[in-house]
Amino acid sequence: MSRELSELYRSLAADADARDLGLPDVLRHQADRRARLRAAGGTLAVGLVVVGVVIGSQVVAPPSASVPAPAGTPTLSASPSPSATGGSPSPSVPPTTPGRTPSATATSPGTGAPQPPRTPTRIPDRAFFTLAPSNDKGIAPVFQDVAALPGLCGADIPSEAVVHRRTRVLIYKLPQTPKGYVPDGSYAHSITIYRAGRADEVLKELRQAVRDCPVQKLPGDDTPGESRQRLIPDSGFGDESVLFEMRRAGRDVNGDPTGMEDVRLIRAIRVGDVVTILWEQGWEGTSSQRAQVDADSRRAAAAIKVWLG
Repeated sequence: MSRELSELYRSLAADADARDLGLPDVLRHQADRRARLRAAGGTLAVGLVVVGVVIGSQVVAPPSASVPAPAGTPTLSASPSPSATGGSPSPSVPPTTPGRTPSATATSPGTGAPQPPRTPTRIPDRAFFTLAPSNDKGIAPVFQDVAALPGLCGADIPSEAVVHRRTRVLIYKLPQTPKGYVPDGSYAHSITIYRAGRADEVLKELRQAVRDCPVQKLPGDDTPGESRQRLIPDSGFGDESVLFEMRRAGRDVNGDPTGMEDVRLIRAIRVGDVVTILWEQGWEGTSSQRAQVDADSRRAAAAIKVWLG
C-alpha cells in the first residue's frame, strides 16, 4: 500500500470517529420515508400525463353527440323529411321559458285561414235580380234616381255611411195574369253599399223609425188621408231583414174611395255591408201580394250573394 493511500484511510477513519451515527431503527425509518416520497412523486407524474392527454384529445376532437345539453337549452327533435313520409314534416315547437305559457301565434296570410270579405265600392247591373219568366211583363227595368224608402214621419235614415247606391224601377205581372193585360205591380228596387260595419245600424234605425211612426198624414191635397205603419215578423232573407207594411184607404185611378185598403209591403235585406230594398208600389190601385214579394225578395238576396261571391 502506498504512503498516500494510507494517509487517506487514516484521515477517513478520523473523520468517521468524529461523527455521531444514527441508530439502526432511525435509519430504516428515514429510508422507508424516502421510498414513499419517490413512489408518490411517480404516481403524480403519471396522473399529470393522463390529464394532459385527455385535455388534448378534447381540444383536437369534437364533443360526442351523446353529451347532454346544458340545462335550459331547447331540445330539437328530428322530424322525417317530406320525401321519406310522403307528407309535410312535423312543425317544430318553439322553445319556452320554464314557468311561462307560450303565447298564441298569429296566423299569417297564406296559411289557409279565412279572410274577411272585401267590401265592394261599385254596384254592377248583375247585382240586380231578374224576374222569373212567369212574372216577366216584357218591360225592361229602368235605372232611376228615385227614393229608396217611403217617408216615415220625417225620419232621416243616416246616409253618411253610404259608399254607393243604385235604384231601378221594375214592373211585373202575377203568374196567373195573361200577357197583354196591365201589370200587377212595380218595385222601387235599390242596392246600397255601406261602410264596413254600418249596414246593421241602418236596419236597426229603420225598425225604430217604423215603431216611431204608427200613423202619418199623407202628403198632397188631391188624396187627403193617412197611412198606418207596422213591422211584420220576418226571417230567412240574407243575414237579416226588416219587413213592414203601409196601409191606407184605397182609391181608384180617379181618386175616388174604393172601400178597400191599399197595402204596400217594403222589405230591406242585409247581406254583409250591402242592403237591398224592395218597395212594392202596386199598379193603378193594386195591393202588394205577400207571396210575390217573398219570391222576388229571395231572388234579390240570391243575386246579391252571387255578386259578392
